[in-house]
Amino acid sequence: MKTKNNTKRDITQQANCLAHYTHDWINIHVPSLKTSSKHTERSYRLSLALYAKFLESVKGITPFNLNSDCFSVEILDEWRIWLKTKRCVCNGTCNNRMAAVKSLLEYIGGRDPAFSYLHIRASEHIHPLKEPKRKVTGMSRQAVQTIFAVPDIKTRIGFRDLVLMMLSYGVAARIDEILSLKIADIHLKAKNPFVILHGKGGKIRSIYLQKLLVEWLIRYLNLFHGENLKSDDFLFYSPCHGIRDKLTQPAVSKRLKLYAKIAHEKCDEVPLDLHSHLWRHSMACHWREDNINIVEIKELMGHSSLQSTMIYQDITEEQKRAAIETLEDTVTKAMKKKWKLFENKGVAAMFGL
Repeated sequence: MKTKNNTKRDITQQANCLAHYTHDWINIHVPSLKTSSKHTERSYRLSLALYAKFLESVKGITPFNLNSDCFSVEILDEWRIWLKTKRCVCNGTCNNRMAAVKSLLEYIGGRDPAFSYLHIRASEHIHPLKEPKRKVTGMSRQAVQTIFAVPDIKTRIGFRDLVLMMLSYGVAARIDEILSLKIADIHLKAKNPFVILHGKGGKIRSIYLQKLLVEWLIRYLNLFHGENLKSDDFLFYSPCHGIRDKLTQPAVSKRLKLYAKIAHEKCDEVPLDLHSHLWRHSMACHWREDNINIVEIKELMGHSSLQSTMIYQDITEEQKRAAIETLEDTVTKAMKKKWKLFENKGVAAMFGL
């Protein structure tokens, strides 16, 4: 029979083990093996911090009474409710936070089989909350062309902004992928010119460039980089004390808002809240309008899962209009022309009587 002191010793030992494994998971395993993305690592840390805050403030857990029960299905469910009611997070964010804790439990179970049941139970009984289907809408081709016409290409910054927007749209890249491009990633002299994009998780993909975009990039390189191209220089840079630093996202965002305001006056399809990611959405939607296969779009966009690309699978507005027009034509042609019927050939019929 276990004495009270032995039970207390067991709880302390269990708390130390859980704390040790958790520390190793977030500080060693996640940054070195789980992910190479700083954004993902930050998300894992935030999830763990929120769970720790819940255990302390709601369940009264301290470093001295931490135990495996703190990761039970019941506690995890309570945490999920707490996230939704107290933190007011959406179902998608709840799922991300829970996925991080499940990953932690999987790691702990792998290090100590005595805790493996925690991950098994969580996986079996904690299911993702239903998320509303995302409605992704890109800009129309007219809106895109209207924005492209706004920058003053007689100025250096206007010329730079136009090339940056054209490239973002032309390769459907994330803004960080565009701003991270270096001269070594641009291959304009190849038989089929292309750029190499460095995506999430260190994934690399190459995208071919259209002829017009190649011509603009050549002009840009001549203007901003001259003849002595340095392979390690950023394609789009911000000069600071003689150093070509990476252009920042806030700086790009500020310019986009300026152009959107001007373009919106000429074309109301241009959104006033224009942001960099909208170039990516727009090109993906236009690829779908051009009937490019959804699997090919997945590869072009660098998605790790086809599920991410499926948000573009919906019929586009242009396709809807075309389908409705086709339907109207078919119905109209099939209808008998009432004004040609014998009984309707009169003044009353002309009046619609």
